[in-house]
Amino acid sequence: MNAPISDRPDRQRNRNRGLLILIVVIFLGSAVVAGVLRFSGWRPEGTRNHGELLRPPGDLREVVPRLRDGDAYHWQPIERQWRIAVAPPADCGEPCVTLSTQLDTVWQLFGREADRVHILWIGELPEAAVRNTALRELVPDPALRAGLPRVDDPAGVPVYVIDPNGFVILRYAPGFDPGHLRSDMARLLKLR
Repeated sequence: MNAPISDRPDRQRNRNRGLLILIVVIFLGSAVVAGVLRFSGWRPEGTRNHGELLRPPGDLREVVPRLRDGDAYHWQPIERQWRIAVAPPADCGEPCVTLSTQLDTVWQLFGREADRVHILWIGELPEAAVRNTALRELVPDPALRAGLPRVDDPAGVPVYVIDPNGFVILRYAPGFDPGHLRSDMARLLKLR
């Protein structure tokens, strides 16, 4: 049996209002949940750095490092060259050989983007260390070391990421996972 004609508009109006209220609740509810997550500091796994984000970043723009052959190594931001920097102690030995192997593997995994990354080795590279075309051996410089936060870590050798402008933006603690460096750098290399 059909409802009287006079009841139909009221039922339709009430159903439409209910639907409108439901849409508003869903929209505002999701906005509130997103706001709570954002201000609580939560971030999706894919948007987090594995390395320590340095705030403020180390500023090496005024430092002009010297290569082993005596030439200056300029930052040249226009070339969009990223750097992975290591400043080990003079008597590093086997840990530095292992680190050089890990950095070489990370560099090779960049594939076609590998040309946009230099590995800066500040100090003497051990004889058995892996050498590749990205490696730049730099003469130790107190000003350069001063721009690398907590470079003399008693736990071992930290690794740094330097942006094309000469800012030290990420630090990886001694014993870091090389895969984390690779994934962070892969995201950075997508920036143009």
